[in-house]
Order: sequence, then structure tokens, then C-alpha cells
Amino acid sequence: MFKKDSLGAKRRQYIRLDSVFPVQFRILSLEGEKALSDWLQGFTNNISKGGICLAVNNLKPELAKLIKNRQVKLSLDIEMPLAATPVPASAKVAWVKDAAGQPNKYLIGLSYEEIASPANNRIMRYAMAKRLFVPVVSTIIIILGLGFVIGSYINVRLIKGNKALVEQLVKILQESSVAKQTVKVINKEREDLQLKMQALQLRIRTAEEEKVVLREKIRQEEKVRLEQKAKLEEGGAAKKINEFNAMIEKLIQEKTLLQEQLVAVQHKENAVTGELLRLDERKATLEKANLDKMYQWLKIHQNPRTGLVMSFEGDSNITDWAFIYDQSLVAQAFTNFSDFERARKILDFFEKKTNKANGLFYNAYYVNDGSPAEAVVHSGPNIWLGIAILQYTKKSQDFHYLGLAEEIAASIIDLQNQDGDGGIRGGPDVEWYATEHNLDAYAFFNMLYKVTAEKKYLEARDKVLKWLVRHTYDKVDLPIKRGKGDSTIATDTYAWSIAAIGPEKLEELGMNPDMILEFAEKNCSVEVSYERPGGRIVKIKGFDFAPQRNVARGGVVSSEWTAQMVMSFKIMADFYYKKYMIAKARVYELKADEYLFGLGNMIISSPSPSGQGDSCLPYATQDFVDTGHGWVTPKGKSTGSLAGTTYTLFAYYNYNPLELK
Repeated sequence: MFKKDSLGAKRRQYIRLDSVFPVQFRILSLEGEKALSDWLQGFTNNISKGGICLAVNNLKPELAKLIKNRQVKLSLDIEMPLAATPVPASAKVAWVKDAAGQPNKYLIGLSYEEIASPANNRIMRYAMAKRLFVPVVSTIIIILGLGFVIGSYINVRLIKGNKALVEQLVKILQESSVAKQTVKVINKEREDLQLKMQALQLRIRTAEEEKVVLREKIRQEEKVRLEQKAKLEEGGAAKKINEFNAMIEKLIQEKTLLQEQLVAVQHKENAVTGELLRLDERKATLEKANLDKMYQWLKIHQNPRTGLVMSFEGDSNITDWAFIYDQSLVAQAFTNFSDFERARKILDFFEKKTNKANGLFYNAYYVNDGSPAEAVVHSGPNIWLGIAILQYTKKSQDFHYLGLAEEIAASIIDLQNQDGDGGIRGGPDVEWYATEHNLDAYAFFNMLYKVTAEKKYLEARDKVLKWLVRHTYDKVDLPIKRGKGDSTIATDTYAWSIAAIGPEKLEELGMNPDMILEFAEKNCSVEVSYERPGGRIVKIKGFDFAPQRNVARGGVVSSEWTAQMVMSFKIMADFYYKKYMIAKARVYELKADEYLFGLGNMIISSPSPSGQGDSCLPYATQDFVDTGHGWVTPKGKSTGSLAGTTYTLFAYYNYNPLELK
């Protein structure tokens, strides 16, 4: 260590500024070949021609020890105000001092080893200018402060407006629900009146017919009397006719009354229907506005450095995580809206990523620095990344990332070749087989074949399909098993069978797509009470992760899996429209609308400051509960879900991620 007078001499070489520069630094070995830390954050407000004084908070003790012993050097990125890019430099440690009264905070004197002369001169010119133009800078700070205050005010207004937009939609949906229920009641009342009217008309017609028969009988008896000179009971027949006439008159009066009631009901029905149409128009406007805000929510959470988008907003345990599956969904959302630059930022991250396992990516990465967040490799998420690349390639006609998709496919085919039946395990290091992963693979290989015309992808696709038919489709008892030897019911396997394979192909295989969806709806559809962030309780009909009877927590609606089922209903509607089976197609359209209505009631305002109150959806109607598949929903009553929000956008805009159109 330097002696006290030597340390003071070193410090006197610095120019003190009244503002700080943020400095990113990484600790390297003395040879500079090995990084001993990730990028860390520091600040400097003392600079000199030959180095800087760096203030560092929360430095780990083991790293502080290395620096104090001067066994390392530092790689620096010095952020200059108003500069487009940071100034890179490397420096050795000259001195170190503990900050008084602040544990794990240090002042580190650094001497440059390498720094570009023009950049160093620029830093020094700025330092001298700071001394000369303090009043100007102070004025600028005041102006910036005012701008910040104004900006904060505008931001508060924006958040308030966005939250109001969500609540307006929920209010309209509730009013629309009440109006629809009223229409149903009125329709029932009208139908009952019409049935009564029909019964009255039948009774009137019967009475008229009986009166005609009686008159004919009287005429015949009169004829016999004249012939036989017999005498009828005086006044008996006439009295009977008078009774018929009185009864018919009464029935006609009842009919008139029913007609008046029916007209009143029809007027009421017209009024409520008109109100419902008005609400539907308002609902459509608010839905479009909220869909725009949902897409904005996706954009504002994309990290500018890594390109990744965080998967959950609100759960502190995983707030910085980006799951690959979710990145595939949001990349497809960007692609579908022709926001190719944002999609490329995500794909660039994976193209540059070299730390893979068996040629495949880890399931999740940290948004801020891109390091692995979950050291697990599964087939499905990687396949979904390949699907996103192919959707991007098809729409943008940019083939830059096709090689990455084929690398993923090669690793998946290698897994497939390890199975005698052509199935794909859940990952390189697991033994279980999931239906969903193989459905993903079927769609992925099908897309690759369409894009490349390579026969190997067609063969891989067909092998997957044979495996599915052999191991997971049971036409007699359980339409779709969760995996090989696993009869658990998972809602997404039903939705994805329709979306990935398609109703036409399923029929060719002897499967009944109608039965598949009927089974899913019968077993997995639930209606629950959902407490919105503001405390309002709303009824939501949607799809659970598993049959409600199989889990003790009661019913829970998954936004993502409900949106998947909506997509399947829309696919079936298109399927029957092409067959000119309009009535059946309309039934599926109404089902899709019904469950979309429930998703609309799940839209919430972003819970984070950065979200600015934009619209998003929680992962489920309950937080931190068992899904029935070995994992739980995220924590937090207002946790925005990337998958739930993105898949809801897909459902509204009728975009099938498992089909290359």
C-alpha cells in the first residue's frame, strides 16, 4: 500500500467535479485474459489525465480483497455526458480507500494503461469546461429538473389514463354481460308467449271445428225430424252452439291480450338489443385501445441491451427472467405486427449466444445481462424458438436466422434418432416424453419443410406424428394423454392438437376434432370469481390447466391456455366454413367469443412504474397455486404475464403460431 503522504500526492493529481460519470467496469486478471467478475457499476467525480478515482458500492468482499492487493486490473466503459458511446479504457489499481462509515463501499484510484488519446482529451476538456461553466450547467440542471417534473406529471396522467381505459373496458364488459342476460330473459319470455299463443290458436281452431261439426249434426237432426216428424229437445242444440261461441270469444280475447303482451316484450327486446349493440360498438373500440396498450406493454419491457423481454412483471422471485418460450411468443407478436427490428433484437441474442448445452439453449435467461437464469435444457422451448425464427423468416423474407433454426432442428432430430419410435424426449438429460413437445416438433418440422423443401424435415415430421398416434392419442377413453405413459389431462395438448396438426389431418388419422374440443371443454372449462386489482369481483369463464376435480385448490382460469382454446375454436370455425357447414361454424365462433369475453375481464393495468399502467393479463386468476402439472402460478395478485398477454393478442387477431401461413 502507498504511504499516507504518497497517497495524498496521488490524490492531488485529480480534478474534482460537481457531478459524476457512471462507469461500468469488469475485473480482469493482471494479464487481462481472464474476466474475474461480471460488469459492475461505479461512479467517478475525480479525474486526471492519467486516471480516475472510482467510487464503488456493494462490492463483494472477495473482489475488494483482490483490488486491495492489486492482483487485478480493470476494464472500463466511462459514460461521458452527451457522448453517443462510452469511452473504453483499461487501468491498474494505484490506491484503495474504504469509504468512512459505509461498509462494502470503496474509493479506488486507477491509472490508465490504455485509453485513446482523443477520448482522454475529450474527458479532460469536459472537466475543464465544468469548472468554467458551472452556472450554465446549474441552469441546465434546473431546466432538466423542471422537465423531469413536467415529464413525471405527464407520466402520472398517462398511467391514470391507461388504468381508466382498462376499467372502462371491464365496466362495458359487465354492462354488456348484464344486457346479454336480459336479452336471454326477454327471449325466454317471448318464446313462452309465443308458445301460449300457438296453444290458444290451436284451441280456437279446435273450437271452431267442433262448432262446425255441431252445426252439421243439427242440420242432420233437423232433416231426420222432418222426415220422421220427431221432436228434438227444445233449445238443446242452440244452447250448445251459444256455449261454443262464448268460449271462442273468450279465447279470442285471451289471444288479443297475449298479442299485446308479445308486442310489449318485442319492444323491450328491441330496446335492450339496441343498447347491447351500442355497448358492443363501445366494447369494440375499448378492446382495440386495450389491445394497442397490450402491444405497447410488450415493447416497453424489451431490454435495449439484450433484446429480451421479461416474462413476468410483479413476482420479485422471477421479475428479471426471460423464458425462451415467452421470447418465442413475443418475437412472433413483433413479427406479426411487422415490427421486424424488435423481433431481430430477440433473435440476435440467441444467434450470438454460445454457452449452449448439447446444441440447445437453457430454458431461461436474465433479461439485464443475458446470463442463464435456469440451468435446465428442455426440447419444447428450443423448438418454439425455432418456430419464431421460421415465422419471422416467412413474413420478413429475411433468411439471416434460418441457419440457427436448422441448428436447433439438428439437435432435436438427434434426440429423435435416439428413440426407436421416433419420439422426442423432454430434453437431452431427461427421460420423460411430453405430448406438447412432440406437437411443437410436428409444427416446427412441417414449417422447416415448407421453407427449405428439405426431405429430412418431412421425414422427421412424419415420425413425430406416428409417435403421437401410437403413444398419446387414445380414441376410446382419453382423447389425448399428457405424454408417453402419462394419462394426466393437460388442456394445452388439446388446443395444440387442433392448432399444430389441424382438424383435416386429425380426421385422416381417425381422430374426431369435435370430440377433442368437447372433451377439453367438459373437463377443463371453469367459471370462477376473479378479484381484480381494485377489489372488484367479476365472473370469468375460461380454461383451467387441468380438470378442476383433480386439484384441491378449486377452479382457476389460465389466460394463456384459455387463449389457446379460443384459437382452436376459431380454427374449427374456419374448418366448417370451408365445408359450407355454416351453423356448426357459427357454434364455434360463439364459443370463441364467449371465452374472449372472459379474457377481456382479466385485463389489468401494468403494476410496475415502467409499465406506465399499460394493459396486460395476469398468468391466472389465482397466484401461487398448483397448476396440476408440477409447477405453480407466479406470486402476486397483479403479476403481468408475457405469455398470457401475447397469446391473448394472438387469440384476438386470429394468429396461429403453430401454422405457417
